[in-house]
Amino acid sequence: MTKRTAVLDLVLPPRAPRTPASRWLYDALRAEILEGRLRPGARLPATRDLATQYGLSRGTIVTAFELLAAEGYVEGSTGSGTFVNRVLPDELLEAGHQSATRKTSATKMKRRIADLPAPFPPFAPRPIRAFRTDTSAVDLFPMPLWAQLTARRQRRASANMLLGCDAMGYRPLRDAVADYLTTSRGVRCTADQIAIVSSAQEALDLVARLVLQRGDRACIEDPGYPGASYVFEAAGAKVSAIPVDDEGLQLRRAQMRGARLVYVTPAHQFPIGATMSLPRRLALLEWARENGALIFEDDYDSEYRYSGRPIPALQGLDQHGLVLFSGTFSKVLFPSLRLAYLVVPPDLIAAFDNAIALTKRHAALLEQAVLTDFIAEGHFGRHLRRMRQVYGERLSVLIEQARKRLDGLVEISAIEAGLQTVGWLAPGIDGEAVASAAASRNVEVTPLSRYSRRPLQRDGLQLGFAAVDADEIKRGVRELATLLESLRR
Repeated sequence: MTKRTAVLDLVLPPRAPRTPASRWLYDALRAEILEGRLRPGARLPATRDLATQYGLSRGTIVTAFELLAAEGYVEGSTGSGTFVNRVLPDELLEAGHQSATRKTSATKMKRRIADLPAPFPPFAPRPIRAFRTDTSAVDLFPMPLWAQLTARRQRRASANMLLGCDAMGYRPLRDAVADYLTTSRGVRCTADQIAIVSSAQEALDLVARLVLQRGDRACIEDPGYPGASYVFEAAGAKVSAIPVDDEGLQLRRAQMRGARLVYVTPAHQFPIGATMSLPRRLALLEWARENGALIFEDDYDSEYRYSGRPIPALQGLDQHGLVLFSGTFSKVLFPSLRLAYLVVPPDLIAAFDNAIALTKRHAALLEQAVLTDFIAEGHFGRHLRRMRQVYGERLSVLIEQARKRLDGLVEISAIEAGLQTVGWLAPGIDGEAVASAAASRNVEVTPLSRYSRRPLQRDGLQLGFAAVDADEIKRGVRELATLLESLRR
């Protein structure tokens, strides 16, 4: 049985005085078609119905319909009625112009996209190889325990849990984070200063949008974390790359003149691994105070410290509210847990509260509640202690194997914390060549030159050990030794 489409009455604009009825009807129907109120394929009312509705003769309606059909706007089917054409004449006439316009727009878009930095590599499910960086040993995370805590929270979910929480985050989690940072990292803060975000990258983006205006200067470490420069440049800032040494960021006052924001990784410099010395920290704080600048302290993996006396966070030394302190649970626990924190100075709390509320409202509440239980019940501390021991043992294996097989080829940096270290290459060995050759042997290394804006005096490789077990570390060192010997020849 043929489906009959219901046709509703058409509401057309009033006819202007002295306008012929057929011309008015033609113009009104054509406008309805072109503006999309009568869609392609739509059935027009019968001529008899339109004549009755608007008090016109049927001949006037037929004249208007015939004119529309002659110009290609409608088509008639005997016994079925009159329908709007699937392809309108205006589209055919403008097709070439629109195609050219779309092509030009697409070209501009491709150029704009090409100018953007490459996105971060996805956490693809692939075998862990030596020496993968920025990754924790997710296979050792107590997932059954996490699942139990999640199930318990879901069983006890209240109406408030289903509604949401404050923009700055779930208050019990903010309390737990403030206690942890005060005790373990020497951070001076209250729960009111804690903002729960999805990542340190989101924290950077928030800070850049609230602190930087187009044309402002922002300073980064060189070599350093590229995600910081991406965000600052996207905000329209002028980025100054400041050299680092074995004491951290060098205070280059001429290069830093007029800067509104400085990004640093003082606990474990990315990617070199140096710890910023206390004198350097105090000098940076004094410079920021004198110049009215803010400091973004990225504490991305300092929970894992293997040697040396713990140095308090830069934020803990700040007496003037100049430091924004950020850390992430994704590095400490597992990458898909998109929860991190940002400690903001007291006078900026309202601004960050409003910014988060306007953008994402708040972080996912269930995950925040489960993490709160994980911390409050002592599981977080136990997990840190266990993983600190595991990672320390894996670092020891890497250093021992490198001493046996890579002597004269790679010098392993003496780091005190973190998930990766640096292997400095012998003079004349190119890091990119090593990375390419290593990939063919299922070994992952990242040249330091990829993180630097200026030529390095000596290239090196970033070597991750936290996610890699002892046997894989040994295999990776053997493969690296073989290919470095061949490159040196």
